Amino acid sequence: MPANSPKYIMVKTSLIKKVSIVIPVFNEAGTIRKVLELVEGADVGLEKEIVVVDDCSTDGTSDILRGFGSRYLIFYNRKNLGKGAALRKGFAEASGDAVIIQDADLEYDPADYGVLLKPIADGVADAVYGSRFVGERPHRVLYNGHYLANRFLTFLSNLFTGLNLSDMETGYKVFTGEAIREMLPCLTSNRFGIEPELTAQAAKHKLRVYEVGISYNGRTYEDGKKITWRDGLAAIWHIVKFNLLVKR
Repeated sequence: MPANSPKYIMVKTSLIKKVSIVIPVFNEAGTIRKVLELVEGADVGLEKEIVVVDDCSTDGTSDILRGFGSRYLIFYNRKNLGKGAALRKGFAEASGDAVIIQDADLEYDPADYGVLLKPIADGVADAVYGSRFVGERPHRVLYNGHYLANRFLTFLSNLFTGLNLSDMETGYKVFTGEAIREMLPCLTSNRFGIEPELTAQAAKHKLRVYEVGISYNGRTYEDGKKITWRDGLAAIWHIVKFNLLVKR
C-alpha cells in the first residue's frame, strides 16, 4: 500500500450520515494496527463506526485489539468460524446507513472509500463492488492462476445472477444499511463462500449494483494470504448452491 495514498472522492451528502466499516480478523497481528489507523484516518466527511470481529485469532491479534479498549466495537469469537461468520456478526452489529467490508490484511486501501461510497451517496446504488480488474489505480501483479480463477468464478456467477460484474470475489463490497439488514437473515456462509452468497442475494433482492475501480496490493502466501485452491473449488459449489438451491 502506498505510504501517501491519495484521497479520491469525499462523500458529503444527506443520503448517508454514518458509515459502518466491518473488519473480519483472523491472525493479522502484523497488520491490524495499520489497518485500523488507515480506516480511522480515511476522510469521507461522514461519521464512522468501526466494527471488528476477531475470529479466535491465536497469534496475538486478540491482545492487540483489547489494547484499544472501547475505541471501536470489537467482538471475539470463542472458536474459529470463518470469514463469513465474522462478517455476519459484524453486519448484525452495524448501524450505519452504508456498510463497507474491510479486510485486515492491507490488500485493500481505505483511501478508496470515497469512490466506493459515491454511487450510494448519489442515491443510484444499493451495492457497490470495488473491482481489481478495471480502472487506472495501481494493482500489484502476482499469481496468474488466481487471476484466471477469479475471472472464471465471476463469469460463472454472472451466468446465474444475470449481473455483469468483473470481480465477484473482491473483498471490497459496500451495501446500504437497508440492503444489509434485508439480506442478513438469508446469509448462512461461514467461510469464503460469503462472497458468492452476497452476490447471489444481491441479485435475488434486486439490488442496484454498481462497480468501481480500486487499487489492490495483493499479498503472497509468505505474507500470510489464507485463501487456497480448495476455496476456489468450493466457490464453484457455492455459486451453484446459493443461486439455484437456496431460496431468498
